[in-house]
Amino acid sequence: MSSQPALSPAAPSQSLTEVETYGVERIPDADRTATPLDLFRVAFGGANTFSTCVLGAFPILFGLSFWQGLAATLLGVVVGALILCPMAVFGPVNGTNNAVASSAHLGVHGRVVGSFLSLLTAVAFFSISVWSSGDALVGGAHRLFGLEQSTLSYVVAYALFAGLVLAVCVYGFRFMLFVNKIAVTSATVLFLLGAIAFAGDFDPSYAGLFTSSADAATQSLFWPSFIGAALIVLSNPVSFGAFLGDWSRYIPANTPRRKVVGAAFLSQIATLLPFVFGLATASIIATKAPKYVDPSAPDFVGGLLAISPSWFFLPVCLLALIGGMSTGTTSLYGTGLDFSSVFPRLSRVQATFLVGVVSIAFIFIGRFGLDLVQSISTFATMIITCTTPWMVVMMLGFYTRRGWYDPDALQVFNRRQRGGRYWFSHGWNWRGMTAWWVAAVVGVLFTNIPGQFVGPLGDLANGVDISLPLSLAVAAVLFLSLLRLFPEPRAVYGPEGARLARTVEVPVPPITGPGATAVAPALAAEGS
Repeated sequence: MSSQPALSPAAPSQSLTEVETYGVERIPDADRTATPLDLFRVAFGGANTFSTCVLGAFPILFGLSFWQGLAATLLGVVVGALILCPMAVFGPVNGTNNAVASSAHLGVHGRVVGSFLSLLTAVAFFSISVWSSGDALVGGAHRLFGLEQSTLSYVVAYALFAGLVLAVCVYGFRFMLFVNKIAVTSATVLFLLGAIAFAGDFDPSYAGLFTSSADAATQSLFWPSFIGAALIVLSNPVSFGAFLGDWSRYIPANTPRRKVVGAAFLSQIATLLPFVFGLATASIIATKAPKYVDPSAPDFVGGLLAISPSWFFLPVCLLALIGGMSTGTTSLYGTGLDFSSVFPRLSRVQATFLVGVVSIAFIFIGRFGLDLVQSISTFATMIITCTTPWMVVMMLGFYTRRGWYDPDALQVFNRRQRGGRYWFSHGWNWRGMTAWWVAAVVGVLFTNIPGQFVGPLGDLANGVDISLPLSLAVAAVLFLSLLRLFPEPRAVYGPEGARLARTVEVPVPPITGPGATAVAPALAAEGS
C-alpha cells in the first residue's frame, strides 16, 4: 500500500482553501493518487463522531440492557459493514461517484435515484450532527460559563455550526479531508479520555427494561426493540452507500479491489469505538440521571453533561465540535456535488448551499416542531429501506457485468446528451428500477420500530421488524429474474460477456447532444 498522505482532487500546488472545481465528471488518472488507507480515514472520520454516539445510545432508549445493546450494536455494525463495503469498488473502476455509476443499472435518467438517496442521507446525518453538536456546545457552555439554555441559544448554536460545516463543504474535498484527518485522531483521543472519565460509574450489569420480573406485555417487546435498535445502528454504515464513490473515485483503477473493499469494511468496524461509548454512557445516564432517557423526551447530550466530571466538560465540547464537523462535511459534500449534475444551472457551490439550506430547515423543524428521536428513527428507517435495495441492484449489476463499465457512457446525463450503452428505454432501465422500488416498498410496509415507525404490515411477524431481510431478498431475486426474463443489450457487458444473465443483440442508440458527434457512430456500430 502506498504511503501517499492525501486524497487529492487537484494538483498538489493548490491551496487548502482554494475552492474545488471538479464536479462528477471522471477524475483524470493523473489526479487519482489516493490509497485504500485514505478511504479508511475519510469513511471512519465521518463516523467517529459525537452523532454516532447518539445513535449508539438508542439501544438503551429502546429499553435494552448493556449486554443486549452491545449485541444489537455488533449485529448492526457488522451486517451494515458487509452490505456497504462492496460499494467502494465503483469509484476506482469508473472514476466518478456512485450515483453516476448507477446509470449502468438504472439507466441514464434512473441515476437520479442515487441522487435522491444521497439527499435523504445528507439531510438526516447533517441534521444529527448539528443537533447533537449544537446541544453539546450549549450544554457545555452552560456548565462552564453559565450560558442560558434558551431557545435563542440553541438557534444560534445550530446556525453557526451549520454555517461552519457548509463553508468547509463549499471549499471542497481537500478541505474536507483536512478536517477528517484532524477528526480521526483527536476524536479517538477524546473518546479514550471519556472512557477514563466514566470508568468509575460504568456498570456493565445495567439490566434495562426486559428483566425476568417484567410483565408479559413488556417482555413481548424485547425482540422488536432489539431488532429496531440494530437497524438504527445499521443505518450508519448503510448511509455511506451513496457516498463511498465520492471518495474512492480518487483511488487508481488498478488498485486491488480486495484492499478497497477491506478499507471500507474496516472503517465501519472501527466505529464500534463511538457506538460503544454512546451505549456505555447511555447506560450510566439511565442509572444516575434517568430523566434524560425518558422515552417521551430523551436527551442524551444533556444526560452526558449531567454525569460528566467537571474536567470533562471542555473535552465534550471539543468532541462535539470536531466530530460534528466531520460527520456534517462528509454528509453534505457528496450531495452538493451530485446535485450540481442533476440541476445543470447550479454549480457545485450553489448546489451545496441549496442542500445545506434544506437541511438547516429540517433541523429547526425537527428540533423545535417535532419529536427529535422519532424524526431520527424515521429517517434512519427510510435510509435503510430505500438505500439497501439500490445497493443490491448495484452490486449484483457489478457482478453480472463482471465489473466492466463504459465510463464515457456513464456521463451522458451529466453532459445533457442522449443515447449510448445505458440509454435502455428512454433513459430508464426498468429492470433495475422495478427491483429497487418494489423492494423499497416492501421494506417500508414491513418496518416495525416500536414507538417510532410501524408500517402497515409491520405486525405480521409478531412485531419483529423483518423489513431488511425481505427487501434484500426481494431486490436480489427480482433483479436477477428480470435480467433472465428480459435480457439487456449485449453492448452493456464487457468482452467476457454476461454472468447470471442473458443478453440480446440490439443496436445501441448513438450518443447525441453537446460534444457527441465524434463518438456516436462508433457506439451505433458496436451495438448493432
